[in-house]
Amino acid sequence: MSAADEIIDIVDEQDRIIGQSPRGEAYARGLRHRCVFILARDAEGRVFVHRRTPTKLVFPGLHDMFVGGVVGAGESYDDAALREAEEELGVTGLPRPEYLFKFLYDNGAGHAWWCAVHQVRCDLPVRPQVEEVAWHDFLTEAEVRRRLDEWEWVPDGLAAYRRLHAFRSES
Repeated sequence: MSAADEIIDIVDEQDRIIGQSPRGEAYARGLRHRCVFILARDAEGRVFVHRRTPTKLVFPGLHDMFVGGVVGAGESYDDAALREAEEELGVTGLPRPEYLFKFLYDNGAGHAWWCAVHQVRCDLPVRPQVEEVAWHDFLTEAEVRRRLDEWEWVPDGLAAYRRLHAFRSES
């Protein structure tokens, strides 16, 4: 089954499930759904940063400071966070990612999704999926901030990153 055929939950403005749809159709029709974003840090506190492959359904070839993806039909945000983190990092045995907050991402062009932001520490050697990740490295926070204006980032990940910094300054 291709990613476009995966069945996902469709949700309303309050993140209540109102139906289901194949992922590709949800994207094409701008149906609101659920995603997870996981900030993965190594033992030294550096952030896992990667460039998406050019074959990705959404935001191909752009950089991201989160691993993650779409929540499957009937799947919880927390279960999706662990599944997506292990898949994209290419590891097994990660601790369950810590939930931080949730927000509604809306690009203003008819595409919106609920985003649950998590964090996890990954002390394991990573072997990212070649179908998902074209390049990767662990960067310090200062290196990530320095590259915010240099690299083209996925817009939802950039929104989550900015909200994460606001969340941390409020805590």
